[in-house]
Amino acid sequence: MAVLLLEVKDLYCERDDKVLFENLSFQLQQGTVLHLGGSNGSGKTSLLRILCGLYHDYEGQIEFFGQKIDDELAYYHSSLLYFGHQVSVKLGLTALENLTWYARIQPQLDASLISKALTEVGLAGYEQVLCQNLSAGQRRRVNLARLYMQKTTDVSHSLWILDEPFTAIDKQGVAALEQHISAFSASGGTVILTTHQQLELNSKIQRLNLDDWGTK
Repeated sequence: MAVLLLEVKDLYCERDDKVLFENLSFQLQQGTVLHLGGSNGSGKTSLLRILCGLYHDYEGQIEFFGQKIDDELAYYHSSLLYFGHQVSVKLGLTALENLTWYARIQPQLDASLISKALTEVGLAGYEQVLCQNLSAGQRRRVNLARLYMQKTTDVSHSLWILDEPFTAIDKQGVAALEQHISAFSASGGTVILTTHQQLELNSKIQRLNLDDWGTK
């Protein structure tokens, strides 16, 4: 029986006197991939930041396993991995040091998987290279490596929120990441993502277009 993981109720958000979305409600069951769509400026990134607890200028309610996320914030964040537009790596640290640091602050990550994760994203041999010496695409791959460090315990309680995760990734890398997302979903993990490309996933895909929820 499918279990309800996330429920969004009557969300309202505006920016620069424009209503991005109002009365936005949806549910996500475990093992589902939600493809969030909409035109530029429709509020996709704002919604993802709201769902991550990084943006608070909104109205409405968000529940995780039936509890308001503000009431269970520590547990919610321990179940969440967020991949945003910004390349979230420290340039003065190596790829290995960045991922080691992430594993210390994100309990859902397994530090013993760092080497394997870097190999999966095509950065084998770059473990000791300072991120300031990597290309923009390679830095994004360091960040993406976190998705390959997910602990196998409690995957069904895990939520990935990914904002344009395929940017600056070649076709082979895109295919590998799509396969990894499919495997995560098949194991019970839940994903919310934005992308402008056609998804090739062996997963239950739910779609939500923000253009349907904003001002016309």
